[in-house]
Amino acid sequence: MHPEELILARAAESIVRGDLVAFPTETVYGLGANALDPEAVLRIFEAKGRPSSDPLIVHLANRDDLWLVSSAQPRTALKLAERFWPGPLTLLLPKSDKIPPEVTARLQTVAVRVPAHPVALGLLRACGVPIAAPSANRFAHASPTNAQHVLDDLSGRIELILDGGPTPLGIESTVLDLLSQPPVILRPGGLPREEIEAVIGPVRIAQPDERLSSSPGRQARHYAPRAQTVLCSGFELQEQMQELAEIADEAMRAGRRVGVIAVSEGLRLMRPTTAETCDLGPISDLPQVARRLFAGLRTLESAHVDLILAHTLPPEGLGLAINDRLSRAADRVVPVGPMKGPPSPPL
Repeated sequence: MHPEELILARAAESIVRGDLVAFPTETVYGLGANALDPEAVLRIFEAKGRPSSDPLIVHLANRDDLWLVSSAQPRTALKLAERFWPGPLTLLLPKSDKIPPEVTARLQTVAVRVPAHPVALGLLRACGVPIAAPSANRFAHASPTNAQHVLDDLSGRIELILDGGPTPLGIESTVLDLLSQPPVILRPGGLPREEIEAVIGPVRIAQPDERLSSSPGRQARHYAPRAQTVLCSGFELQEQMQELAEIADEAMRAGRRVGVIAVSEGLRLMRPTTAETCDLGPISDLPQVARRLFAGLRTLESAHVDLILAHTLPPEGLGLAINDRLSRAADRVVPVGPMKGPPSPPL
């Protein structure tokens, strides 16, 4: 065996015997356990400090394994699976009796996907069982996009971390409820709404309080750094950055250490400041912005800032998912400027 195969074989043995293994996916690092082992699944909640009412996503090696975890596969599910799996799309489907209630928060639905990462797929193939895996971090903290983030949050709480380097997307999967008509995006994510609609027609975005328990990542406060976070929400980047600069100046005059996380154009619009800054990249490159988001929040947190300031993006493509993560990370959202177009979808 090659060294990589030996490592995956060891990790697979760990999964089968009930251990917890953190592993990279194309979205973020996941904390995996045998989805068919209730005791192993319960250890995920213990390690993360996650409430048992928050369901987990079940990861499969390929779409042909859907029958293992779901009692019914609508035609739309098979169509989407053929088009987007492996990939950052999670489908909410009727659950199979093989899936323990601990995985689904005792709901009759299961969230399932096939990850698009060679390490994740290698682990799934080697262990031969579906893997239940939320993000590999302490509950409600910024999601981990490299192995060090996992170590920072879960050292001593899990048995093994597979280091696959930084994750390519850096933002979680899109969760789509196919049991509603029209289908509902419960959590915007790495697969944009527009790409889904190109395959199955119109879908809608869940309202903030709609079916909160059906999908992970729906808590009002989630994905958050340990520093207080303020999000400016508006249509004009310049107005948002002006507001952020005023908030930063006031906070620094009060003796607080401030960090600003923004796209490159936004940082150029700010007047000179002594605040810590994190450049997410150009607004024209939303994949880069998404990839840097959680790592940037953690970097500012590591700089021991007291306050993190951020702004929203146009709510199209990955911008919708980025806005969702920032709104859930924020302690406070500050609307900026007059309405100059249609309102954003609910975050």
